[in-house]
Amino acid sequence: MIDHVSVRTSNQAASRQFFEKALAPLGYEVLMEFEDGQVVGMGVGRKPDFWFTSGEASSPVHIAFSAPDRATVDAFYAAALAAGGRDNGAPGLRPEYHPGYYGAFVYDPDGNNVEVVFHDPSEMTKS
Repeated sequence: MIDHVSVRTSNQAASRQFFEKALAPLGYEVLMEFEDGQVVGMGVGRKPDFWFTSGEASSPVHIAFSAPDRATVDAFYAAALAAGGRDNGAPGLRPEYHPGYYGAFVYDPDGNNVEVVFHDPSEMTKS
């Protein structure tokens, strides 16, 4: 079980603007910040599980957030593009991963591949 993940950003202000807007459809918000905003923790509820920190950007990573339904995946994709993200895969089914895998992919300001995915349990049991 993963407790949290952290990535480094080359432009903390641009990354904050992107993540606040792109992850809003998932209910994510800034929950903690330290060092005058150079370390930011986001999450849903009371505990941050996604952190981004100012510094030399990490090698691009793939981060996948879980969505409760397809509409939330669609909302993330629209919000992420509006926040300056670059398309890396429009919302849609990805049967090559498994039946019921519905995801969207966007590059953040540092080139990280940010995904939001809904795993439809009613489709996963079909053959």
